[in-house]
Amino acid sequence: MSPQRFSLKRQLLLWLLLPQLVLWLAGAAFSYRLAGRYANEAVDATLLQATRSLARQVKPMGNGLLIDFPRAAQDVLEADPSDKLLYTVSSPPGKFILGNRNLPSPPAMPASPPLGEAQFYDGELDGQDGDGQPASPVRVAALYLQFGENPKAQQTMLVQVARSSANRELLARRLLIDTMLPLSALIVLMSMIVWAGVGAGLAPIARLRGLVEGRKPNDLRPIELDAAPQELRSLAQAINDLLEAVRHNVQGQRRFISDAAHQLRTPLAGLKSQSELALAEAPPGPLTMRLARVHESATRSAHLVNQLLALARTEPESLTRQTPEHLDLGRLAREVTAELVPRALQHNVDLGYDGPDCEEPEHAPVQVIGIPLLLREALVNLVDNALRYAGRGASVTVQVRAVGGRAELVVTDNGPGIPSDLREQVFERFFRGTHEGNGCGLGLAIVKEIVERHGGRIALSGVAPHGLRVAIDLPLP
Repeated sequence: MSPQRFSLKRQLLLWLLLPQLVLWLAGAAFSYRLAGRYANEAVDATLLQATRSLARQVKPMGNGLLIDFPRAAQDVLEADPSDKLLYTVSSPPGKFILGNRNLPSPPAMPASPPLGEAQFYDGELDGQDGDGQPASPVRVAALYLQFGENPKAQQTMLVQVARSSANRELLARRLLIDTMLPLSALIVLMSMIVWAGVGAGLAPIARLRGLVEGRKPNDLRPIELDAAPQELRSLAQAINDLLEAVRHNVQGQRRFISDAAHQLRTPLAGLKSQSELALAEAPPGPLTMRLARVHESATRSAHLVNQLLALARTEPESLTRQTPEHLDLGRLAREVTAELVPRALQHNVDLGYDGPDCEEPEHAPVQVIGIPLLLREALVNLVDNALRYAGRGASVTVQVRAVGGRAELVVTDNGPGIPSDLREQVFERFFRGTHEGNGCGLGLAIVKEIVERHGGRIALSGVAPHGLRVAIDLPLP
């Protein structure tokens, strides 16, 4: 797997924990060798003492040897079956006199062996002395001595004492375990500290990611990361520079749209008025039909301009210049409903309000915090859409209520509704769910923008047997 597919945290942990593992293994090998050396030194000291003691029991007498080795001393040497001492006395070296015949000989028989100095070596006891035991490794001490009354005719004697290597290996393993257990605990503790340290060191990156991921696409405010390390601060500054450039570009485009909408608003209103007057005075005929189309286009263009201006007011830069305040959502809905009754009569639609009345003391007002102008714009768009598309003879109801610590504003109609597969797309700008009417596809997009700016949610659902329910959910203060 290539390093690019690893996360930064994994790479840091790999480079920090892998050397610890290697050092731990190297320490274990070194400790085992050191423990083996110390175990050998302890065993060799025991063997040397036993070899010298055994050598003192073999006394020269004339040209022969007197072996003063009582049975009790032999029983002491062989008291522990699992760790008994084996011995051999030979003179000349290699010619058996006393002890065990199967002890391994020294690695090399020198022509003039060092006298009085013990040699230590490892060998294997072949187990052919009748005890039925398989060959086993042993540690052997060999001591060369000279005896004889005539200095010119002295003979050499070899005294060997061996001990099983099993206890030596056990001692080495115990030393290794006693050494590595605390070292392993320290390694584990250090790994935990490294894990926590890497996590804490990378926490600013997670916070920066959260600041970027949690933003809306049109939120171009600079990132605040003052407590971050210098490396991340440089990254945040680079992102802020990019956001500032994008914001400057977007502001220019929005300013152009707003200015163009303002400039078009007055001439379009004049065109709409003039076309209405011309239609009222013109006699029936082809010219009247053309004037009607001109009037319809002017009306649609004026509506589009008004929607663009409303959309401009929902942008973050515009919101910073408007102060949220406490307002009665029920009063706002009742006022907007009353204002739109004449338009509902023109469309032959029954428009009504169902909610708390501040004039009645038994009904508590539904208070929210928001910008009255924008919330009014959102409600006007919802009711206007219902009046446009519900159809003649339909009924539209505006409801306000408090449910579970939230304020709910609902606009319901019994018109044809919106297909379920289009209910998410209708919130996109310039998307129209139907070709009927003269809408521009911005109404619901504006409503969603306003609702989200106020920390709320908007949802569309069907009404049985037919119709549409638009619910706005706003937080209560």
